[in-house]
Amino acid sequence: MNTHVPEPAIHVQGLEKSFKELRVLRGVDLDVAKGSIFALLGSNGAGKTTVVKILSTLLKADAGTATVNGFDVVTQAGDVRESISLTGQFAAVDEILSGRENLVLVAKLRHLKDPRAIADDLLRRFSLTDAGGRRAGTYSGGMRRRLDIAMSLIGSPPVIFLDEPTTGLDPEARIEVWQAVKALAAGGTTVLLTTQYLNEAEQLADRIAILHEGRIIVNGTLEELKKLLPPAKVEYVEKQPSLEDVFLTLTGGQR
Repeated sequence: MNTHVPEPAIHVQGLEKSFKELRVLRGVDLDVAKGSIFALLGSNGAGKTTVVKILSTLLKADAGTATVNGFDVVTQAGDVRESISLTGQFAAVDEILSGRENLVLVAKLRHLKDPRAIADDLLRRFSLTDAGGRRAGTYSGGMRRRLDIAMSLIGSPPVIFLDEPTTGLDPEARIEVWQAVKALAAGGTTVLLTTQYLNEAEQLADRIAILHEGRIIVNGTLEELKKLLPPAKVEYVEKQPSLEDVFLTLTGGQR
């Protein structure tokens, strides 16, 4: 193995999955570099959540292989589960407890030293310190989602899956969550994000893969994706194609 190429945090090859007659994944390949944010972009029903469920050992693929943090998702499922976190995995937020109590509880469940210090650190990182003593049931959507992400980080998993983390949030809350996700990657966490929001992928991701009809039809940086379409000449001024233009062209215009 070439010593210069570090092992990817996530390696997927030839993943296939069908539910009865419906072929959801038809041979998915992707690599996610350590410490990067990778966006899996696709319309509803494209198979994004199925990929995440296979990678987080909740579902077995029909064919293909996948490793997470160097562990095989089938033969080393326990090691994979210890390496990852999935937002919503603990349906985390208990509305009756305060934000701080939610965090302390998860830290205790994971048998970590000094749960209170862990909770206070995460409240600070996710700009929830002032709200830490309030019942989580009083939180706004963006605050709840940030608390959910904070809870999923307890125990410092090297890889985190965010499955449509901002669905149903208003624009302001979405930006709050984006800032939290950027901070994660800056701290060295590998983030695999599924989204149907093009601007979310554009804002966050180091690399973007478009999943369409069970296959990844394109995978690259935002700049590489934009080069797939010629710039449009508008009144003699070059207008760079947006990710939306690329997505619509490649998927045949279905949002």
